Amino acid sequence: MFLPFFEQLRKHAVPVSLREHLAFLEGLQAGLVTWDSEAFYYLARTILVKDERHIDRFDRAFAASFAGLDTITPEQVLEALDLPGDWLEKLAEKHLSPEEMEQIKALGGFEKLMETLRQRLEEQKERHQGGNKWVGTAGTSPFGAYGYNPEGVRIGQKEGRHGRAVKVWDKREFKNLDDQVELGTRNIKVAMKRLRRWARDGAQDELDLDGTIRSTAEHGWLDVKVRPERRNAVKVLMFFDVGGSMDPHIKVLEELFSAARAEFKHLEYFYFHNCLYEGIWRDNRRRWEAQTPTAEVLRTYGPDWKCIFVGDATMSPYEILHPGGANEHWNQEAGEVWLQRARAQWPSHLWINPTPERFWGGTQSIGIVNSIFENRMVPMTLEGLSRGIKELSR
Repeated sequence: MFLPFFEQLRKHAVPVSLREHLAFLEGLQAGLVTWDSEAFYYLARTILVKDERHIDRFDRAFAASFAGLDTITPEQVLEALDLPGDWLEKLAEKHLSPEEMEQIKALGGFEKLMETLRQRLEEQKERHQGGNKWVGTAGTSPFGAYGYNPEGVRIGQKEGRHGRAVKVWDKREFKNLDDQVELGTRNIKVAMKRLRRWARDGAQDELDLDGTIRSTAEHGWLDVKVRPERRNAVKVLMFFDVGGSMDPHIKVLEELFSAARAEFKHLEYFYFHNCLYEGIWRDNRRRWEAQTPTAEVLRTYGPDWKCIFVGDATMSPYEILHPGGANEHWNQEAGEVWLQRARAQWPSHLWINPTPERFWGGTQSIGIVNSIFENRMVPMTLEGLSRGIKELSR
């Protein structure tokens, strides 16, 4: 019965495989959800969606497949289950206080609740505050907002407070999910997974199960085989712009740095301020007395390293184009010269800019750096980082 749902997912370009569809069916068979439509939605989304960018597509496919699912009433569910009425009454007595039972009986159930609401809307002519009858706020009436009633209709309130409303009668607006939001550590790791080249090196401390089975079958005795652990062999060199206009981006830089440290075994990093010059450093507290010559870094790390610059590229154009343009020291050579040397040394390079892309045109220095990098500058969004990692993978 869920094959049409699977077809709708493929139709809406959600990359779902048959294995994930079978895992979804196993979850249903295991009883993870029963009659709760919201739980059913979240179970399906958790199993079938692997990337946040596809949630909006999933929602459209889900709506096309299960239109009307949320209109199934509790009465219909109970009728389908054919539960004994006296058993339900005993269950209600167990979980509800005597006062709550009396208030519910006073209205006569869901249908009576809706009919009463219609009548009171016709009778009421003005806004009401407090009380226990009219549609208003801060009262105990079954209708309104910011009050309390064990079984009411919420009207004119942006969020739930007690979780007691049997119906929410408000028009709510939602935003589509997109891939232009800033990244968190998890999203950065997802994007960086594309920059992988697996290799086996180091000590042989991992069981080679396939090799063991094959060798045992060939020799007739248990012949255990081991192999080196598989690691990501990609080598990444990162340069982080710090200070000044980069201070508002500290949080996302920390997330990027944390994700990179977790994802790449071979990772080296250095700091610079505004533009690359003759000296860079590893410790910002000792950036004047413990600098590393940039020329030494260019000689140390070969062309097989992937080079990533992270900075907003926001500075005076003189800091890039002219000797002596740096704002903290006298640079003998222009920053552009050092950037060109870095690009020549590491052909696989990228510049990640935390400034939203729509603002790039308003800053001359961003355009200059993007031109030096031949448009290999990407915004620090999920889409931007995915695009940049794809470029580095070539």
